[in-house]
Amino acid sequence: MEELISQLQVHARRFWKYRWYAMGVMWLCALAGWATVLTMPSDYQASARVYVDTQSILKPLLSGMTTVPNVEQQVSIMSRTLLSRPNLERVMRMVDLDLQSNSARQRERALDQLAATIKITGTSSHDIYTISYRGGEPKQARDVVQSLLTIFVEGSFTGKRDDSRQAVRFIDDQIRGYETRLISAENALKDFKVRYTGLLPRQGDYSAQLADAADALNTARLEMDEAEQARNAIRAQMGGEPPRKGKDRRPVRINNPELDARIALVAKDLDALRLQYTEQHPDIVAAKRLIGQLEARKIEESKHPYRDNDPGRNYSPMLQQLKVAQTEADAKLAAIRVRVAEFGARHARLLEQSKAVPEVEAQLSQLNRDYQINKDNYEKLISKREAAKLSGELSSTTEMMTFKIIDPPTLPLTPVGPDRPLLTTLTLCGALCAGMLTAVLIGQARPTFASPAALRELTGLPVLGTVSLTWTEAERARRRHSRLVLASAFGALVFAYGAVLAASVLRT
Repeated sequence: MEELISQLQVHARRFWKYRWYAMGVMWLCALAGWATVLTMPSDYQASARVYVDTQSILKPLLSGMTTVPNVEQQVSIMSRTLLSRPNLERVMRMVDLDLQSNSARQRERALDQLAATIKITGTSSHDIYTISYRGGEPKQARDVVQSLLTIFVEGSFTGKRDDSRQAVRFIDDQIRGYETRLISAENALKDFKVRYTGLLPRQGDYSAQLADAADALNTARLEMDEAEQARNAIRAQMGGEPPRKGKDRRPVRINNPELDARIALVAKDLDALRLQYTEQHPDIVAAKRLIGQLEARKIEESKHPYRDNDPGRNYSPMLQQLKVAQTEADAKLAAIRVRVAEFGARHARLLEQSKAVPEVEAQLSQLNRDYQINKDNYEKLISKREAAKLSGELSSTTEMMTFKIIDPPTLPLTPVGPDRPLLTTLTLCGALCAGMLTAVLIGQARPTFASPAALRELTGLPVLGTVSLTWTEAERARRRHSRLVLASAFGALVFAYGAVLAASVLRT
């Protein structure tokens, strides 16, 4: 502690010895600093606060129809990208700052300075954003904030609108491509169906049709067997009752009641069948064939004029009934045989075609699958395009988010910087420190011994004696005058500080 006190005493003596140098440095530093502070340009700050209302009633109404844009994220991204280079260049053009730049380097420096003096702050919970700018001119500060506010509002709408237009153009290109594929798939499917029209399944698959044809053939054969058994039974009954012989014979007439009755019976059955089936039905074809055969037989028998025209004349009534039943059984059997033949030919044709059916069905399934895939994708793209258009319109509409200017940018009247009173005080403190440091450094450059102990300690030799200095009366008066001048100089420095401080306060 004593050593520290002695060091402080040494430095104090050095300072006092070179006090005039210290005072000169103080004045020089103070005057230079105060002149710099007073000539510094004033900074004017303009700011604006805007509230973004993102709670729109359109969100719940259109949530199921299209992709509702995330307006909160949209506004947040725009606020972060507001200080991008294109936006800053646009601000410079809007406020004519680019006219002050004569070279590319000056333009870059102006862009950097503009970006450094703009501040954008916001609250995530209340969607309130503050845009502020500090510049050397009040009008310029207000214009810059107004330009940033305009870009912020417009960019929140146009950004998503451009994205939606690009998405719609991309989807349109995809739709045209899928439309071409869909037409090609439709033509390929049509040509395939025309080429293999006989092998394509109509109801169910081809194996089901083959099974149905086999079942129909077996049923027809069973009916044919039943009809043959019924006819044979009638013939057996007819063989048990012989005909009655008679002597009277009449000449044969052209009309034949037996054949007429059979033709009428078959025609009646044909009319009934026509009410149920078409002309190509096997039963109708068989009935027509039987009528033709009976007509031919009638014409053939009409060529013999002396035949007995009453076939039932020599038969009993029971035999005549059996004869009619036999005729009906023959007609039914003939129709069933035609049906069996038709079903057999159909079954044979299906059985022959069944060898090529699996390959045809596989190709048809592949064509249908390709066509369905292209159709589904085409319809999805159509719906996506409409959704993209609606989403773009939602993003660009002012109903999704509303901008409310809370504090519009105004023309600042008083500067916000620099803080001249603080800088003036710091300049005085720095000048005082610089003066004292100068005196101490000069004292170290020109060392002297302030006491015999310091000389003895440095040299290690004993001090034999000291010579004291005695001041005369004139010298004492001169010393008092010197102290008075030093105090006046320091007082003048403090007074100058007060004057500069007052000027700084009045200027701000």
